[in-house]
Amino acid sequence: MKYFVIGERELVLAFGLVGVEGAVAVNRTEALDAFNRVTGQASLGGGAASIPSEQRPKVLILTEEVSVLLEEEVLKWQKDGQYPLIVEIPGMQGHVAGKKSLTDAIREAIGIQV
Repeated sequence: MKYFVIGERELVLAFGLVGVEGAVAVNRTEALDAFNRVTGQASLGGGAASIPSEQRPKVLILTEEVSVLLEEEVLKWQKDGQYPLIVEIPGMQGHVAGKKSLTDAIREAIGIQV
């Protein structure tokens, strides 16, 4: 299964050490350009060319900071239920204040502690 990560430089470099491709994004423009390339929507954004569909990753890893920058796009993508599957991870600075962790979301959804 192919993965792709979008986040800060150090995190992208770390994932690169284990063979995961990625793109560094420190602002909304860079994050949106990378997101559009990976999801095949680059022609809509006017940035770099899209990754061909057969080479697209099945899992897109976003740092929480990038996810906040792309909140509307990520939510729309997740609602459409398309690949790549989007997974959020904390960035180098830890969790973003006020952002629910996956465990918190599960607890809220099912009403029990895991």
